[in-house]
Amino acid sequence: MQRALFSRSALLAQQAAAALDSPLAARSAPLLQRLDRSMSSVTIPPPACMLRPLEAPLRYLFGPGPSNVPPRILAAGGKPIIGHLHPEMYEIMNDIKRGVQYAFQTENNMTIAMSGSGHAAMECAVFNTVEPGESVLIAINGIWGERVAEIAERMGANVHRMVKSPGGYFTNKEIEQAIEKHKPVLFFLTHGESSAGLCHPVDGIGDICRKHNCLFLVDTVASLGAAPIFMDKQNIDILYTGSQKALNAPPGTAPISFNDRACHKMFNRKTKPVSYLFDMTHLSNYWGCDGKPARAYHHTGPVSGFFALRESLAILAEKGLEESWKKHKEVAAYLYRGLEDLGLKLFVPERDLRLPSVTTITIPDGYNWRELLVYIMKHHQMEMTGGLGPSIGMVMRIGLMGYNCEKTNADMALHALADALKNCKKSKA
Repeated sequence: MQRALFSRSALLAQQAAAALDSPLAARSAPLLQRLDRSMSSVTIPPPACMLRPLEAPLRYLFGPGPSNVPPRILAAGGKPIIGHLHPEMYEIMNDIKRGVQYAFQTENNMTIAMSGSGHAAMECAVFNTVEPGESVLIAINGIWGERVAEIAERMGANVHRMVKSPGGYFTNKEIEQAIEKHKPVLFFLTHGESSAGLCHPVDGIGDICRKHNCLFLVDTVASLGAAPIFMDKQNIDILYTGSQKALNAPPGTAPISFNDRACHKMFNRKTKPVSYLFDMTHLSNYWGCDGKPARAYHHTGPVSGFFALRESLAILAEKGLEESWKKHKEVAAYLYRGLEDLGLKLFVPERDLRLPSVTTITIPDGYNWRELLVYIMKHHQMEMTGGLGPSIGMVMRIGLMGYNCEKTNADMALHALADALKNCKKSKA
């Protein structure tokens, strides 16, 4: 067998040599030279970095997200790619829908996952339910309300703001008074304000919004799976989250759900949504939510991202929501005690208003918060972060969520903080 292969190779080599000496080869020489010159006209060489293997350090992600991804979810994301319109992919998307319905505690049919981070769901919610010139009311007590206000302004809404300093919260009376004054079609509230470490009360607000014919939009990117939320019972019209926090999937997918009130508003518009990619007319079909027998191509969804999201929702379902909420509350309380033992001050004084997944501490007197965080990263390979948006310079943030929500990780975080406080320079002032 080997001799036959070698003989075949020798014959092919002889034929190639003879072809090069033929008249046809001579006539083709100028063409080959031109082709050679065109191929050598590349003036930008391959970048040196692309000729090295990919390297990513192993770090403890104890900030506000993304969080460390467990091996089971990493393995799911590494499964062989299938087509985004294959029947098997549709079944996985159906699984995701049912998993999100459980996590949100909703029976809403219009439940999907966006191809993008939490900002994609944020924009999808606003773009589909608000038209140019309509009034919206945004509760701002951190960065996420600021973001939604800017998104709404960019698409031409008449934006009204309720503003409190980071860590502040709004009473139901204040919310109703503002709704009565501005008559918005949409009211936005952040349930888990990760920039300040606040978990905002939700009970009763949905009732107020229904009373005044206003949609209630809630952001649970930092709180889903860590703190109780009940979309249907609390009369939340639109709810969204992100994949990379307590759900522990990689960043890049964002579950969102619309109830019948929200669907009636967004499917009876006078104008098209400003975004084609986020148009729920198309996305509802792609996710099999519009009742039509066939799903049409809209965009290529993140297949591996959906694999990972499906697995993260499966882990949450196996564990159970109530157990997940309990675990986050217990680990957060353990962390609080350790922080206070170090002499650190918790930023949100009311225990019941603290976000279990992201704890904020007041920057300790005399320390440069950036130096503390750099020290912790350098010596402990651990991410903690400072504030974000209006809370910059006010807080440091520690996130223990999902896979990272363990007392052993709290101990590691406390040890790193103690080490930084001991070794970082403290001003005399």
